[in-house]
Amino acid sequence: MSDFTLGLFYTVIRPEEKWILEAAEARGIPVERLPDDEVTFPLVRNGVKSDIVLNRSMSHTRSLYGLRFFEHYGLRTVNRFDVVNLCGDKILTSLRLQEAGIPTPRTVVALTPEAALKALDEVGYPAVLKPPVGSWGRLMAKVDDREEAEQIIEHKDALASPMHSVFYVQEYVPKPDRDIRANVIDGEFVAAIYRRSLAWRTNTARGGEGEPVGPSPEIEELAVRAAQAVGGGFLAVDLMESPDGLVVHEVNHTPEFKTVRAVTGVDIAAKVVDYVSEVARR
Repeated sequence: MSDFTLGLFYTVIRPEEKWILEAAEARGIPVERLPDDEVTFPLVRNGVKSDIVLNRSMSHTRSLYGLRFFEHYGLRTVNRFDVVNLCGDKILTSLRLQEAGIPTPRTVVALTPEAALKALDEVGYPAVLKPPVGSWGRLMAKVDDREEAEQIIEHKDALASPMHSVFYVQEYVPKPDRDIRANVIDGEFVAAIYRRSLAWRTNTARGGEGEPVGPSPEIEELAVRAAQAVGGGFLAVDLMESPDGLVVHEVNHTPEFKTVRAVTGVDIAAKVVDYVSEVARR
């Protein structure tokens, strides 16, 4: 029997969470289930029995506040609040990657609709408009010309949402019909796949198909550097093959890994639980 209790903070039990629970059971680690729609957070710890919490919430907002409370209670978390806070915001992630010398697509941020049009002119068409916070490729738009940009920005402005009031403009990278998803745990490369799609967004959540990636020291080294730049932990680094070489366009703080496991055969859930066990004993 383990000398610590693992808290699993989650939204639903997907295949990834099922595998994590199975890996914990196989190691004799007791698990306290903490569904993010049921747990309450008093300012003074009350009721949570866990010694360490693994965040698998599908909501960025719930992840942030939940992790901040768990850490306030004196618990270790995977990933840490500061890592999730950074990786959950594309603007903050881009800044950190740039500061660390990680190659990224050319990016310009604007704070008003008028400045957004100027940012698009600076980046050049086609370009990509992204919300600062979001996943699975949602609410992203490929913008091909000024007229289309004006229509999209007008629509975003009319939504009057904080998510749409800041404009994250990135160059459109003329990559092959694929990008690369690399998993890194505690500073070590674990596995990588190509995510291939005829659409410009290659997310497997949007129908992209996973394919094996052969051994590549360049991919592995860049993925590890990017993960370390944002604070480390259990992360997925997304890379694109640009005409000038590999660029990192996103780092995911609560990655799904069903497709990676299916394509590579790597038992990522087991590696995650082993990592959590190591953190719990530090």
